[in-house]
Amino acid sequence: MKCFITGANGFIGFRLTERLSAEGHTVKCLVRSPERFRELAHLQAVTSVIGDLDDISALEAGTAGCDTVFHMAALAKPWSKDKSLPFRVNVLGTENLLKASQKTGVGRFVFTSSAAVIGPSPGVEPIDESFVRTVPFFNDYEETKYQAEILVKKYSRGDLETVIVNPTRVFGPGKLSESNSVTIMIDRYSRGKWHIKPGDGSCVGNYVFIDDVVSGHILAAMKGRAGETYLLGGDNLTFNRFFDLLAAATGKRRVLVPFPVRLMIAGAALMEWQVNVTGIPPMITVPWVRKYMNHWSLSSNKAVSELGYSTTPFTSGVEKTLQWLRSKK
Repeated sequence: MKCFITGANGFIGFRLTERLSAEGHTVKCLVRSPERFRELAHLQAVTSVIGDLDDISALEAGTAGCDTVFHMAALAKPWSKDKSLPFRVNVLGTENLLKASQKTGVGRFVFTSSAAVIGPSPGVEPIDESFVRTVPFFNDYEETKYQAEILVKKYSRGDLETVIVNPTRVFGPGKLSESNSVTIMIDRYSRGKWHIKPGDGSCVGNYVFIDDVVSGHILAAMKGRAGETYLLGGDNLTFNRFFDLLAAATGKRRVLVPFPVRLMIAGAALMEWQVNVTGIPPMITVPWVRKYMNHWSLSSNKAVSELGYSTTPFTSGVEKTLQWLRSKK
C-alpha cells in the first residue's frame, strides 16, 4: 500500500506506522512540525507532510499518490479550555481529510473511531456493532466521534471506500500517554503505586492488546467492506478480574481500596473547579467518571469472521507488556 497516516505520533498510530514500514508499505505521515517527525524519521519508506487537519493544502499533498488513508488523529483529552476544539478537530478535521482524499483519488479510507461510540452495554452480555445506543453520550469525545462516523459513512461512495474501526481499551508496549492509560495502570500496579479499585470492581470493560489493534487496522484496509464498522477488542473483564489477573502476572497482590463512585465524582468535580484557580487541566472529569461506571462488554466477532481478526489473551498481553516495561528500566 501507499499510505497517508494522521496521528502517527500517537500510541496506536506510531505502532501502525512501524508495522507498515516493516512490511514494505510506503507511508506519509501528517505531523505538525519537523521536530514531531524525528521519532519516525528512522523508519524505512516513511516521510513527513508538515501541517494539521485545518491545512487543506497539506492534506491534499499528503493524500496525493496514496491508495489508502488511515485517519487516526483526534482530540481525546477529557477536558479542553476551548470548548469548540473537539468538534473542530474530530469532525471538521475529518471532513477536510475526506474531501482531500476524494479529490486526490484515494481508494480506501480507514477511520479510527472508538468503541465508546457503540456502548455502553446494558449488562454483562457482549454487544456488537449492530447495537442501537439509547444512553446519551458521556462526553464531547464520544459525541464528536459519532458525528465524524456519520460523515465517514456519507463519503463511502464512488471510488472512495470508507471503513470504520472501533478499538476498545488498548494496552501494550508503546508511548505512555493518555491514550495508553491502561498500560500506565499496569505499570503503576507492578511498582506498588496503584492502590484504588473503581467502585466495587464489578463493572466490565473490554481490553485489547496493541498488536491486535494494529493488525485490525491493516486488515480493515485490505478486507473491510465499504461503509462497514468493525469493533477491535479483546477480553471482557470486570475490574476485579482485571486486578486478579494482574496480581497473578506480577506475582504481587496489592491491597486495593474500593473508590466509591460518589467520591470519584466529587474528586473529578473538584479538579474541574480548580482549573479556574490553578490553570491545571483536570486528569478526569465528571462525565468521564460516569462513563467508566458502566458495563462495556463488547464482541469482535464481526471483525473475526469478516477480516480474519484475532486476539491475544489478556494474560499473554500483560506478560508482554510487563516484559517491555522491565526492559525500559
